[in-house]
Amino acid sequence: MTSPNATPSRTTARQARSGGDGLALLVIASCQLMVVLDITIVNIALPHIQTALGFSTTGLSWVVNAYTLTFGGLLLLGGRAGDILGRRRVFIVGVLLFVVASLLGGLAQNSAELLAARALQGVGGAIASPTALSLITTTFPEGPSRNRAFGVFAGVSAGGGAIGLLAGGALVEWLDWRWVFFVNVPIGVAIALATPRVIKESERRPGSFDVLGALTSTLGIGLLVYGFIRAAQEGWRNSVTIGAFCLAVVLLGAFLLVEQRSARPITPLRLFTDRNRAGAYGMMLALAAAMFGMFFFLTLFAQDVLGFSALTTGLAFLPVSAVIAVAAGVTSQLLPRVGPKPFMVGGALCAAGGLGWLALTDVHSTYAGSILGPMLVFSLGMGMQFVSLTLMAVSNVDPHDSGAASGMLNAMQQVGGSLGLSILVTVFGTANRNEAKEQVPKFLAQATPAQKADFERTRQLPAPWSHQVLTAGISQAFLVAAILAVVASLIALFAIQVRSSDLERLRGAGPVGADPAPATDRTSADPS
Repeated sequence: MTSPNATPSRTTARQARSGGDGLALLVIASCQLMVVLDITIVNIALPHIQTALGFSTTGLSWVVNAYTLTFGGLLLLGGRAGDILGRRRVFIVGVLLFVVASLLGGLAQNSAELLAARALQGVGGAIASPTALSLITTTFPEGPSRNRAFGVFAGVSAGGGAIGLLAGGALVEWLDWRWVFFVNVPIGVAIALATPRVIKESERRPGSFDVLGALTSTLGIGLLVYGFIRAAQEGWRNSVTIGAFCLAVVLLGAFLLVEQRSARPITPLRLFTDRNRAGAYGMMLALAAAMFGMFFFLTLFAQDVLGFSALTTGLAFLPVSAVIAVAAGVTSQLLPRVGPKPFMVGGALCAAGGLGWLALTDVHSTYAGSILGPMLVFSLGMGMQFVSLTLMAVSNVDPHDSGAASGMLNAMQQVGGSLGLSILVTVFGTANRNEAKEQVPKFLAQATPAQKADFERTRQLPAPWSHQVLTAGISQAFLVAAILAVVASLIALFAIQVRSSDLERLRGAGPVGADPAPATDRTSADPS
């Protein structure tokens, strides 16, 4: 016979577990939010960082690229470290590294110090982010509680961009640009202190690290990005530019050789043998380039030409996050009926249309009349992509490659964003120089002696001539971004082949885009 006290005891135990699980989820989700929003929160502060530390417009892109390059390049290695060394231990190390880098970024007195801190932030994020997702599987039992945890994690990843826009605007407006870095310090310290109390350590797995593969790929892509940005500043015939491209080719070739010979490669090249998966990776590279470029250049246009404050700029971008979230939700509901290919083709064309529309931007453009409409069209297209690309990346993948397949999509997003932004900055710099050659004589023809003397000293045009130069470069960058989105649509049209088995799986089991294998090493693509 059951004791009368048995039921209350079981209820109390369940409540205690529920409370502990809730705290664990709060810690994991807080870390993911901190890492995800760091791109958009810094984006809003870019014009202020440029003024304070003396960045050129082309050099300013490194504030974004230094973070995304190390984050994307080391992401898979970070997930592997958690498996081998223990996820809780690695998670705490990643968070503390991120905290230290954030503090150094806020204290930076020159551009070199800030870029070094941003690169270190990316390393911390690459260690913490994949481990955070893996900790969900070791903390929450399979079933409704784990599903809810994954739902919260995905929601934080998707909403982090919007939160970053608002938080970045508010911090810059009310405090100082340095606080977009300082804000991570108390949050990260609290996460690191709470983690041992609410999260259990995972069992270690035997294995090895493909450090050489991670280094050659990250350094190779980094030199490729540097080559493009150097070309924007010094021209294509510059010896350093040519040397950077040559060394990048050597390192990337070495990376391919390392991965072919490695027993546990960081990037299993067999993932690219499936045309759908390879197509999804190619599309993510092109679309991430377009998306990073849109945020970067519109931030400069909004604050430097339209005269928006940092907070107003953050609010102006909010419709982007809202439309992406709605479009992604609708797409996930319709995918079982029509399959992913129509959304992949149509979404890329929408993104291209929005960017092509933005290419018409000039000094007379207004937010409501010229910017909001194309932003919404672009956002609609990107919202149609994320679920579809995730589905193609993990469809028909071997179970032991499931973590690498989905993690690779996120890495492609970060690396594609860095590489693409560097290409767009090169286009921007070339158009800038050409426009300046036209605007300088116009300015000097009507400038006062004092204005001429100031120009000779600073080599900077005053408004409205500087606005004309900036806008000409931004317009050309958007045009090339539109071409990249068209390339993505062509990949979707000719490379993607949806099999009948794919549609059957969509209609038969689980949520759309769900990873068919255990989610232990899964890393979700971030649409923020």
